[in-house]
Amino acid sequence: MTFQQLLDGAEILWQSGDPGVSGVEYDSRRVKSGCVFVAMRGESSDGNRFIDQAIKAGAVGVVTDSAAEKARDKVAWAVVPHGRRALARLSANFYKKPAERLAVTGITGTNGKTTIAFLVESILAAAGRKSALIGTIEYHVAGKVLPAPHTTPEALDLNRILNESLGQGATDAVMEVSSHALAQERVFGVPFDVAVFTNLTRDHLDYHKTMDEYFASKRVLFAGCGTDAPRAAVLNVDDEFGVKLAEFSRKRSALVLKYGWARGHLHADTVEITPRGTRFDLITPEDKIPVFSPLIGRVNVYNILAAAGAAYARKCPAEAIAKGIEKLTRVPGRFERVDCGQPFTVVVDYAHTDDALRNLTALAREFVSQNGSTGRVLTLFGCGGDRDRTKRPLMGEVAGRGSDFVVLTSDNPRSEDPCSIMNDALVGLQKTSAKYAVETERKKAIVLAIGEARPGDIVLLAGKGHEKMQVTREGARAFDDVEVAREALRLAGFDCESAGAVAGTRT
Repeated sequence: MTFQQLLDGAEILWQSGDPGVSGVEYDSRRVKSGCVFVAMRGESSDGNRFIDQAIKAGAVGVVTDSAAEKARDKVAWAVVPHGRRALARLSANFYKKPAERLAVTGITGTNGKTTIAFLVESILAAAGRKSALIGTIEYHVAGKVLPAPHTTPEALDLNRILNESLGQGATDAVMEVSSHALAQERVFGVPFDVAVFTNLTRDHLDYHKTMDEYFASKRVLFAGCGTDAPRAAVLNVDDEFGVKLAEFSRKRSALVLKYGWARGHLHADTVEITPRGTRFDLITPEDKIPVFSPLIGRVNVYNILAAAGAAYARKCPAEAIAKGIEKLTRVPGRFERVDCGQPFTVVVDYAHTDDALRNLTALAREFVSQNGSTGRVLTLFGCGGDRDRTKRPLMGEVAGRGSDFVVLTSDNPRSEDPCSIMNDALVGLQKTSAKYAVETERKKAIVLAIGEARPGDIVLLAGKGHEKMQVTREGARAFDDVEVAREALRLAGFDCESAGAVAGTRT
């Protein structure tokens, strides 16, 4: 491929040179001989500072979003108005536009994206289709599980993954699409076949500043990311923003599927939620499908409805929808139970917004109230540093109102003082009548929470879920809530090995 072929379709202000190209990179440390280096301004750094380093490493061409940069001798050059858009076009061209050769389902919203993505992947597999999965926990490519540094990767990494998936026979791709990725145009040029909206609650306002701005970033998925609008839009109309998107999509998408608890094209009937799973009749425009899921709780009914809507839009048969739903037994870090034979329940969950924490504590209350039990809800949580401060007191109040006992601790404090973060959350917690304890060190806090539990109780370890690291001023260190909980249970005298460690076997 030549430099000119690589630039095809990109917005170019000025260009020169046409060498052969063997690769594309946006990280100068990965540049090799024959590469084109895309130098673009990011949120915290400017790739233009590393142009000369990339050339020294063997770059034969530079694409820059800085008109102030002067072209270097003997190197092909292009100036573009938008660095990330250019990266997206160049990446697609280099990998022969893999997104156009797959049916891509994109899932956006504040909560539920990960579980819905896993459900859609499971249903597609039951329908005999092979798919790639790209999301918060991990990426799935042709049976391989890869770490996920970002919910939605940069365009170059995304196209590389999609291309590899095609080579392994994939027909579909299922993606979580974050608001950051949409605002930063990481998915520019991706033609989404199906777009799913879950809900919108307060989150990421450190980045988006207002709920209107946050919603506007989500809406991009339904307008089209430099492409036509998605063929099908699947929208939660029990959420006010979902109702707005239904009207927005009405004249843009060929198929608009609304879902809700008791209304919409897809809804639930005769719902039965038990500690062993969730059973209901899934009503679609064509069928009534009896479904059973090992996932429990009201929130997972919504997740199942969303996934079923996406599968219906992809023309998956009713049998595959039911089979795929039942086959997914767990999602890492989403109401993940830690079982060491103790007479109370310990759950690790990713809930890190006030709405997610409200749903989690409500689910826990349902869980302990089965069969007339009088078990208590014990909730451990913290708030992330360098993020929206205004949600901290809201999370504290939600935790207190939904729990009998709360342990306030650290999550990922990042550059902030953990005590300052906890004081923000404490303001809301003290508005409630819940008993509470405060412990800065998360490991000690988990031991404390488990030590407070009595038979029949449920202990919620909220906020980090699947994460394996804790980020502090000193940097990132290994930290896994599941493993720390197992250690605390062992110290309390329970036998984790005999009990099978974690329900569903953690991988």
